[in-house]
Amino acid sequence: MKFVSTRSSEKVTGTDVILKGVSANGGLFVPEKFPTVSEEEMDAMLEMSYAERAAKILSKFFPELAKEILSACESAYSSFGADDVAPLVRLDDGVYMLELFHGPSCSYKDMSAFVLKNILKAVAAEKKKIVVSSSAESGKSAMEAFKNEDGFSALAFYSNESLAKMQKIQLGIQEGGNVLSEAVKGTPDACASAVRDALASSEIKTSAQEASAELIYFSSQNFGVTALQTAYFFSAYADLLSSEQIEKGEEIDFVIPCGNLGNAISAFYARKMGLPIRKIRCASNENSSLAEFLKTGRYTLAQELVRTTSPALDALFAHNCERLIYEVSGRDSKLTAKRMTQLKEEGNFSVTETEFKAIAEIFDAGSASEEDCVEAMYDVFVDTGYTMDTQTGCAMKVAVDFFEKNKKDETKAVIVATANPYKFPQDVLYAVTGNDVKDSFKGIKRLHAATAMAVPKCLKELRDKLPRFTKIIDKKKVPEEILNFIK
Repeated sequence: MKFVSTRSSEKVTGTDVILKGVSANGGLFVPEKFPTVSEEEMDAMLEMSYAERAAKILSKFFPELAKEILSACESAYSSFGADDVAPLVRLDDGVYMLELFHGPSCSYKDMSAFVLKNILKAVAAEKKKIVVSSSAESGKSAMEAFKNEDGFSALAFYSNESLAKMQKIQLGIQEGGNVLSEAVKGTPDACASAVRDALASSEIKTSAQEASAELIYFSSQNFGVTALQTAYFFSAYADLLSSEQIEKGEEIDFVIPCGNLGNAISAFYARKMGLPIRKIRCASNENSSLAEFLKTGRYTLAQELVRTTSPALDALFAHNCERLIYEVSGRDSKLTAKRMTQLKEEGNFSVTETEFKAIAEIFDAGSASEEDCVEAMYDVFVDTGYTMDTQTGCAMKVAVDFFEKNKKDETKAVIVATANPYKFPQDVLYAVTGNDVKDSFKGIKRLHAATAMAVPKCLKELRDKLPRFTKIIDKKKVPEEILNFIK
């Protein structure tokens, strides 16, 4: 299978997509043609392990790597220490939680990081592999996956303005002689743009070539990540079928907390491949630029970024929106490039009425204030005993709003839970008990007492470790830091 850029006529192989991450002019890669999953293949998934399901979907996009993919998935997910890698938990009649946080760093980013590491070990050329990330969650997962792996190094940049205390502790304490994390002054959007622009520069590309190094951008903008995320929507549907919660071919909804639109675009692709998804409901926090675009067809960056307790959603521009725009525009790369330039230079763009109808047919959106998020988390905990993180709390608020307005709607809904609640112990504790503590580890102790929820060993052990990485840099220094890391 070949892949094309959303901004040009560039066409590359599957291996190149994983290695390059983004195209030469900053566009994102998408399949030249989407594969489909037949009814027979869906039936076969019912008896598969999660690793087998993920390998099946990933091989649809990268058939030339099929042999490597199965072993990569089995090896990666066996390290999670969980019998069910992506369990579907029944919350109420017709409402389910898809838990994606059972990996080594307690984040959904683990679902792709550890598989991609194994694939790169199998197929990458005999070069040093420099893995670069630009967000806290993907950075932590990348460092954890690639730590102490021969031939690999990982550099994680993240915004210093939008992180929970436990996330900062995780990034600062990370083990491994071949990994490094650095905080960047400014918003998450500014950090991501600085990293992406730096990796596209000729100076950094030349430096990497001279050092015989392969620069790999690890984020949901890399289609390897996108494809692996598509797998868990198929797995959730297979679990609903095998447990006889739905009938074959029955449509369901997914409700997804969205910062960069990564999971939502993966669900969109799953739908294009034949998965019976009726609606993809995207949840924002108070940074609602994405939600407003999905509701109106106009994207604007006029809002000032608000720091919230759901930091993965603290973004104004959802980079994966570019893939959606490319599809609804009839795969017009020139128009997509023009709109991305307009958004960067003027801070806004609009789609046509026809394009907006195509978006509204599949996507719905809502947002949650801090108070909304706390209320949703508290109500669910009191009613069901289920504890969720703050990002998932925003998704729950959007789901509840829909349920209340459409009480006769019987379509099953799956809410995507992206992080372990213990990654945000103080905020979750406050939501479910009203108690407020400043120390993260005190928060863990009290949250455990209130919920009896098991505390992940990887978080509990952080208390006795000293931070290794404390550097904070200006975004202008990102290219220099990458060059030093390469050398």
